[in-house]
Amino acid sequence: MNNIQRFLSYFADYDHKTALILNNRNYSYNWILERIEYWSYILSEEGIEKSVVGFQGDYSPEIIALFFALTRLKNILVPLGVINQQEQKRYFDIANLRYILSIDKQEKLVIQDLKTIVDNTTLSQFMRGESAGIILFSSGSTGTPKGMLHDCDKLLSKYNHGKKTLNTLAFLSLDHIGGINTLLYQLSNGGITVLTDDRRPENICQLIESCHIELLPVSPTFLNLLLMSESYKNYDLSYLKIISYGTEVMPENTLLALAKAFPGVSLKQTYGLSELGILPTKSESSQSKWVKLGGEDYQVKIVDNILWIKTNSAMVSYLNAPYPYDDQGWLNTGDVVETKGDYFKILGRESEMIIVGGLKVFPQEIENILIQMPEIDQVTVFGEANAITGNIVVAVVKPTDLSIDERKMRQLIQSYCQEKLQSYKIPVKVYLHSNQHHNHRYKKNRSQVKEML
Repeated sequence: MNNIQRFLSYFADYDHKTALILNNRNYSYNWILERIEYWSYILSEEGIEKSVVGFQGDYSPEIIALFFALTRLKNILVPLGVINQQEQKRYFDIANLRYILSIDKQEKLVIQDLKTIVDNTTLSQFMRGESAGIILFSSGSTGTPKGMLHDCDKLLSKYNHGKKTLNTLAFLSLDHIGGINTLLYQLSNGGITVLTDDRRPENICQLIESCHIELLPVSPTFLNLLLMSESYKNYDLSYLKIISYGTEVMPENTLLALAKAFPGVSLKQTYGLSELGILPTKSESSQSKWVKLGGEDYQVKIVDNILWIKTNSAMVSYLNAPYPYDDQGWLNTGDVVETKGDYFKILGRESEMIIVGGLKVFPQEIENILIQMPEIDQVTVFGEANAITGNIVVAVVKPTDLSIDERKMRQLIQSYCQEKLQSYKIPVKVYLHSNQHHNHRYKKNRSQVKEML
C-alpha cells in the first residue's frame, strides 16, 4: 500500500463524521470517498492518467475529491489559483501542462486539452516512476515564479492519523503549501475543515462565529486588515483558540495589537517553504517573534546568519531553476535569522535586503514603523539603485486619505521617522498608489507593487 492509498484508507475509519463545511452544509468523510470514486471513474474514461493536469477553482468539496482522484491515477497536479492571463501562460509553459480541469455549476467536469508534449527533463524523469506529483509555484513576490515539483507519496508520508484536531478554517488556498498542509492534516486526523471563497475580514469573523472555528491559519497581511477593519468586535469569537500566522514576516506592532485584541487566544508563528513543506514550530510566547524550528523530519542549521533546512519530504526539484540542494541535501532558505539559544527570529529574505552605503536594511523593519502612521493604509518598501550610496530606500504607500499628495506624504514620513529610524533607513522617495499591495494569497507582493509605478 502506497502513502496515497494509506491516506485515503483513513476516510473509511471516519465514515459519517463531518469532514468539510461549506455554505452551512456538512460533508462527511464517506461522501468524499464516494466522490473520489466517481471522479476517478470519469478521469479514467477520459484517459486522464499519468499526465500533467491543472485544475481551477477555490476550495470546494468537489475540488477536494477531484484532487485525490487525480493523485490516485498518478497524475501530476497543478493547482491554479487566481492568476492573470500573462501569469497563466507562464505557469502553463513551466509546468508543461497537458490538461486544464474545472467543475461547472452542474458539477460536470470541463476539460481543456492543450495537447502539450512534456519536454522538461525533470518532469520526464519523474513521470517514468509510479508516483503522483504536485507542482506548486512561488508567489513571484520578488521576481519570476519558480515551479516546484513534489512527490505526492513523499508529501503524504508525514500525515498519520491519531493526532488532535481543532475546527479549522481553510484560509490559505490549494496552490499554497500552507493550504495543502491544513487540508491534509485535518483530513488525515478526522478533523472538520471550514471552506470559503470569501476571505474578507467581515466574512471570516462571521464564519468563526457560525462554524465554531477554533484554529485560524492566516497571513500577517490578513491579520493587519482584520485589525484595521475592527470586524472582530461585531461577532462572538469565543470559540477561537489559536491564530497561526506565516507566509511572511510578522510586523511587531501587528503582533502586539493582536495580543491585545484577542487576549484569550494563543498566537502561534508557523514557518514553511513551498520547497520543503511546513515545519513544526513553537513560539516563545504569543507576543514574541522568537520561535523554535525543526523536529520530526526536519533538521535546521545556520550558516552566515542564513537558515538552512534538510528534510526527506522536500520537493524533487525546481522546473525552471538550478537544482537547489547541496551535496548533503541541505537547502538554503534565503532567510536571514537571529538566534537566542534554541530560538530563531526571522528578519527577512536576503534577496529583499537593501544595501545603503554598505549598511544592511530590511524592508520589513521600515514597513513596521510606517504602517503605524494614521495617514498610511498599506506600505511596501524596496531599494532603488543610486550612484552615490549604491541604493536608496523607496516607499510605495496606499494612503488612508486619497487627497494627500506625494510631496506632503514624503514630508510626513520623514518627520515621523526622524526619531524612530537611522537616517539611512528613512525613505528618500515616496510614491502613492491606491491599489492593494497583496495578492490572492494575502501575501505582500513586492514585484507587483513595483510594477504599479
